[in-house]
Amino acid sequence: MPIPDFQTLMLPLLHFCADGKDHIKSEVVPALAEKFGLTEAELAEDLPKVRQGKFYNRVAWAQTYLKQAGLLEITGRGLFRITERGKQVLSSHPVRIDMKFLEQYPEYIAFRNRGKNNKGKQESEQTTLEEEVSESTPEELLEAGYRQLRSALASELLQQVKSASPAFFEHMVVELLLRMGYGGTQEDAGAVVSKSGDGGIDGIINEDRLGLDVIYIQAKRWEADVGRPEIQKFVGALAGNKASKGVFITSSGFTKEARNYANQVNHKVVLMDGVMLAELMMDYDLGVSTKDVFTVKRLDSDYFDED
Repeated sequence: MPIPDFQTLMLPLLHFCADGKDHIKSEVVPALAEKFGLTEAELAEDLPKVRQGKFYNRVAWAQTYLKQAGLLEITGRGLFRITERGKQVLSSHPVRIDMKFLEQYPEYIAFRNRGKNNKGKQESEQTTLEEEVSESTPEELLEAGYRQLRSALASELLQQVKSASPAFFEHMVVELLLRMGYGGTQEDAGAVVSKSGDGGIDGIINEDRLGLDVIYIQAKRWEADVGRPEIQKFVGALAGNKASKGVFITSSGFTKEARNYANQVNHKVVLMDGVMLAELMMDYDLGVSTKDVFTVKRLDSDYFDED
């Protein structure tokens, strides 16, 4: 039989995880392959540019979508299991789970819209994948696929960041700023302040290689949004250190009151939320690696000009 698409795999994958135990893709793939009666030849079919089996790739994407909708959760490196929401879905005996089904969950909608451009954000959320494909050029489909891959990677990055220790998070944000061009090297530009007596400052980094000015860093690996009181404490710590610039970085988000306060103070305070953090980590290759590069070529008409 034809290799099932990733949406068709969503419900069987969720059923496989119904036992509530931790699972890995290497045990799920053969079980689903047996369920769909796939032959060895079909399992050996690869995506040449991705250098990955087509069926394995589709199982991975089914897992990604279920995870973004909160039906599955990551429990460790390569491990995942069903959530209470996932169990509730199975108890309702759905005939099929697909992207349309997942639209009932705000987490999935946020994931789907995260990488869209301004035009995409203005479109109706009811636009189906089939409509998008039928109206798009190949270049637009490539761009949409790239945004989707980037959005999925951003979500995985944030999950890893939130599961790391606070100390690791503090070192990580200093390293990110170094990669962005601040300071010179880890030894002479970045420093993580010890917990004792840090006065609300988690890191200090030179703004330039000459060290003419410094930037103070506060890092919060939180789930809840950071409120105004935390920003007020940070600004107070800046004043206490006679500093004029600071970056407050969190793995979650900031309340409206926190952002308004940061915009009103005399100090230059930049607020970096989890979404921005993940974007910058991808842009500066921190915690990620390049898997594949797709080159799009066009006709060079000048080459054929005989005049």
